[in-house]
Amino acid sequence: MKYLFTFFLSISFFITCFSQALNPDYQAYIEKFHTIAIRQQKTYGIPASIILAQGLLESGAGRGILATEGNNHFGIKCHDWTGKKIYKDDDEINECFRKYKHAHESYEDHSLFLVNRPRYSSLFLLSPTDYVAWAYGLKDAGYATDPSYAQKLISLIERYDLHQYDLEKKGSFTTKTDYKPDLHAKSERNIYKSNYIKIVVATENDTYASLAEEFQISEKRLRKYNEVGTDAQLKAGNIVYLSKKKKRAAYANRIHVVQPGETLYGISQIYGIQLISLYKMNDIPFTQGAFIGQIIKLR
Repeated sequence: MKYLFTFFLSISFFITCFSQALNPDYQAYIEKFHTIAIRQQKTYGIPASIILAQGLLESGAGRGILATEGNNHFGIKCHDWTGKKIYKDDDEINECFRKYKHAHESYEDHSLFLVNRPRYSSLFLLSPTDYVAWAYGLKDAGYATDPSYAQKLISLIERYDLHQYDLEKKGSFTTKTDYKPDLHAKSERNIYKSNYIKIVVATENDTYASLAEEFQISEKRLRKYNEVGTDAQLKAGNIVYLSKKKKRAAYANRIHVVQPGETLYGISQIYGIQLISLYKMNDIPFTQGAFIGQIIKLR
């Protein structure tokens, strides 16, 4: 018991210390492009949070070669493109990517790219505020080959509060039921799965107590599932597990590279892994946090 108390006390300290370490380049990128992302959502119905997260991830916050030399912020390849082109090694050597005169053209083309391709059509049945479903939907539709693509988008959205830019467009969108696997749940909210464990995404007025009542779980048990103390408060966008997390990630998720602002606790929530298992797998002392660029084994 003393060991567990010391462990969670150490974790609480490091969560507090490291959670504020946000990348200033990412923050500057968000400040620069969030109005464009909101405009794209108003026009096409793509969540602004998803647009910004993809822009951050694909362009390295605007610092990647495709962005600096080609104003391509979304890694869109040439395909049937007849405009200017830029070449870069990717999945294959010297691949062709679209080149734009201005960054805002890349944002517009990204929206049109999703709107005009049938494989993404099911995404537009989703709510424009359901960024979790959009993230997994983009991955399932083949936007990227990275098996952790959805989790990375969700991590960026939650770390930088990108969901604050999402707009509710009542009456125009419905939620795709494929993302509600628990059809017998009494709650009407969307229930997802991470590492084969049921999760929900907290909304603005949610508390651990209200979710515990909604899903008929004791608050003490719900907090234990999510490895938080009695004083921890929920924020909109937080992932909440409805049962115990596992000791390792799903087979497709083998490693995670730590990004600015991430904590081991945050990583454990993204992949549905018990925090103590994450520490042990990576031989990290309980009094130490992760550092930027560190490769974290997930299984």
